[in-house]
Amino acid sequence: MIDRRTFLAEAATLSAATLLPLGSAWSQPTKVAPSELLKRPIPGTDEMLPVIGLGTADNFDVGATADERLAVRDVLTRFLLAGARVIDTAPSYGSAEAVIGDLLLELKLRPRAFVVTKLGANGRAAGEAQFQRSLLRLRSDSVDALLIHNLIDWKTQLAYARELKESGKTRYVGLSHYQPRAHAELARLMQSEKPDFIQVNYSVASPQAALRVLPLARELGIAVMINRTFEDGRLFDRVHNLPLPSWAAERGIDSWAQMFLKFAISNPAVTVVLPATSKPDRETDNLRAGVGELLGPGQIRELIQQFS
Repeated sequence: MIDRRTFLAEAATLSAATLLPLGSAWSQPTKVAPSELLKRPIPGTDEMLPVIGLGTADNFDVGATADERLAVRDVLTRFLLAGARVIDTAPSYGSAEAVIGDLLLELKLRPRAFVVTKLGANGRAAGEAQFQRSLLRLRSDSVDALLIHNLIDWKTQLAYARELKESGKTRYVGLSHYQPRAHAELARLMQSEKPDFIQVNYSVASPQAALRVLPLARELGIAVMINRTFEDGRLFDRVHNLPLPSWAAERGIDSWAQMFLKFAISNPAVTVVLPATSKPDRETDNLRAGVGELLGPGQIRELIQQFS
């Protein structure tokens, strides 16, 4: 018998054991070149997505003035000019949809972005109204991916999302959740519904997705977005004044944020991870997790045993 922590660590590294180093370690302190960001395909397509995305919950819920939006404007500019693409938002994220829509229009960078929003409503009429509001806020007539938020009324909303895909209002549909308690239901729906994407929580402190959800996504050819890699910022409290592992520099890692993100993308089932920030310097730091070598199985186990 082995304890739960060891079991999670072993399971998380099974599929990572075949990974090879991906390019040289990062050597520039402030810039990320688009050619250097690791990209992964959306299964079943030729479309490639950079592995570092941008979450907007809380951080992009800001006011309408230029001063109130100055920091997130800089974050978004750095993100897109570095070659990153996936921006994740939702109607429940306050003003985030409108902020993203306005800034993409102002910066003339919408063609660079892969915009993801969600349906989180009960009933067909509520879902339709919510999606129309999302398009208005996003200043767009379509989105790149539409996910069913926290599996709310998933049967009705997924059917509607698929109609929207048929009509060209979204290119991909999917399912999302943010808590381990939903993993069993998510896995069941992955098997029965075969969505294009899932979004699920996965971190050094909550690695349960590696037990079933991530291997199943790889088996079924479902793209994976990862949320809560920083555990809503709580992981940074745990590493305050704590040095990085001795091997961090070998993987081009010089911050705990990069370590937490690289942990997630070191699982080959993961298509993109979605860290959120409203601070430009932290956005640059997050992007640097998308270059250089990934973590090996032993390093993944070490992190899980340290934080789980």
